Amino acid sequence: MGRYRPPAVKSAPYITPEGVRTLREELHRLWKVERPLITATVHEAAKNGDRSENGDYIYGKKRLREIDRRVRYLSKRLDELTVVDRQPEERDKVYFGAWVTLEDGRGNRHCFRLVGADEIDPAQHKISIDSPLGRQLLGKRLDDEISLAIKGTRAQWLISAVSYSPESESLSGNSTEAG
Repeated sequence: MGRYRPPAVKSAPYITPEGVRTLREELHRLWKVERPLITATVHEAAKNGDRSENGDYIYGKKRLREIDRRVRYLSKRLDELTVVDRQPEERDKVYFGAWVTLEDGRGNRHCFRLVGADEIDPAQHKISIDSPLGRQLLGKRLDDEISLAIKGTRAQWLISAVSYSPESESLSGNSTEAG
């Protein structure tokens, strides 16, 4: 049995201005702040002689590999991404970057923002446009219904609000996570 893994499906190359700013800040922090500190630690640990039992050296080298891997990924990814910084002309239709409020059959409201794969954050209700729910929402209009199979049961939602700014009424305190 080999270690073959099929190639991952490419995610959409879109990102919000906030998302690209976050990735650039992470790249800067890793390359200009964290990496020099770890490099200095490894350098000092290497002076101590026997490296086979030197924890600072071993774990420092491991952390350097992790940082370098992430820096390579971020550098390549930032080159591939397209920043979506304009609002669509049809603001009642769901596109990338939209805040969407869904209402289920019991009147519970769920608010999500459609973002790229690099910005997914369930705690902030940010879902990928590549996710099953994200794909269902794209192109739909206000008052459209969507249906999605979750854990073997069919869930129905009504799109009750679409906005392209987080200050909208769709982010009121009665929003909950779907689950």
